[in-house]
Amino acid sequence: MTTTSYVAAALLSTTVLLAWQTILVGRGRKAAKILYPQMYADKAEQEASTEALKFNCKQRAHQNTLENMPVILTTTLITSLKYPKFAAAACGIWAFSRVFYTLGYATGDTKKRQRGGFGSFALIALVASSGKAVYDLVKAGV
Repeated sequence: MTTTSYVAAALLSTTVLLAWQTILVGRGRKAAKILYPQMYADKAEQEASTEALKFNCKQRAHQNTLENMPVILTTTLITSLKYPKFAAAACGIWAFSRVFYTLGYATGDTKKRQRGGFGSFALIALVASSGKAVYDLVKAGV
């Protein structure tokens, strides 16, 4: 397997993650009977139904993952220019951590989302290493 393949597999893991979260949100929407185009259950719906609360939490976990995707994709790609195995590992760890984040959040107990907190270390590592990769590439005149 080439180092490019590792990066491709790690990036693909984010697509699988997002697809899985989409299915989870869809099932939560159905269980809570929240009709489109409503993004979230409103406060009254959430207070009246644990399914509505869980739907909101699933929706928020997915939304938060989407909010982080530009940073993850950009830093993984930049880091992979100089450190492909590290980039692949960090991206994969981040995606894996989001499974725990999502499952914890989906319980309706928002504190349980912190189970996926170890992914923050991967994100910080990617941001730092992408800066180092750019520095190295500029210094080398690439």
